[in-house]
Amino acid sequence: MPEPLLVAALGDVHGRFHRVETWLDALEESRGRRVGMVLAVGDVEAFRRADDHRRKAAKRMMPAEFAEYADGVRRVKRPLYFIGGNNEDFDALHDFLDGGELAPGVSYLGRAGVRELCGLRVAYLSGIHAPRFIDQPLKRPVTQDLMKQAGYFRAAEVERVMSLRDVDLMLVHEWPRGIVQRAREENPSPPRPLPSYWIGNAVTRRVVDTVQPKWLLCGHSHKSFAVTLEGVGRPATRIACLDQATRPEESVFWLEYDGSTVQRVGWGTTGQVAWEAGQRWDMSALPPAPVESEANADDAPVGAM
Repeated sequence: MPEPLLVAALGDVHGRFHRVETWLDALEESRGRRVGMVLAVGDVEAFRRADDHRRKAAKRMMPAEFAEYADGVRRVKRPLYFIGGNNEDFDALHDFLDGGELAPGVSYLGRAGVRELCGLRVAYLSGIHAPRFIDQPLKRPVTQDLMKQAGYFRAAEVERVMSLRDVDLMLVHEWPRGIVQRAREENPSPPRPLPSYWIGNAVTRRVVDTVQPKWLLCGHSHKSFAVTLEGVGRPATRIACLDQATRPEESVFWLEYDGSTVQRVGWGTTGQVAWEAGQRWDMSALPPAPVESEANADDAPVGAM
């Protein structure tokens, strides 16, 4: 019998490649098996040149760690596939609208579509919603304004994903609108404070309601979240929203598959199971909320963590 497939997902990496590699090492040790693939939900910031990273992502003051992977100085230990967020090296990604490998083992999936990865049907929609630009053509990002606009998905990309069915796992950057209200309806006294009702966008929600993937992974809002969308005649879509990669407890999410069926999932690197097949997926599956000092901690250099 084949060994279960361990899939790891990462929240917004924002250039922090070294630390997430360390976190994935710890996850493999705790689960006692190799991670078959890593999926990232956007805002990876895979800038090839260090000076590009500092110029375009200076607000985070993160080191340009991807340059080492692009130049062959370092290599990821597991295949990493990512979608685009709204903070990326869009100049480089424009040459890979349908995906491509940016460094050995590091692949951009593309702006919208579906891929078969490790036997799973994985759909994806890069970017966030900006109503003003959704019907405008995508142009090469040769200016700062066009760079920002490249982080918005377009109508044709949305339609491409809307036509998909039988999706095991979907990656989006921005949350679908209305999932916070859904969580409130299910539990008027949730185990932890809920995010703003207005997080997310209606276009992504329409995509999710149409495609009905079995699992949906989101980033962008830097908060962890768990909810299930289902109804009469509508199979369950279990949604996991991931925090940014400042601490692993809520920015690393893993799924163990038997064939195309998820048997168990968990958060962080301890290997502790948060959900098993047959259980309810909701806010109770989240790890304990961090204390305020941890939640708002400044980013320390990796070596100091």
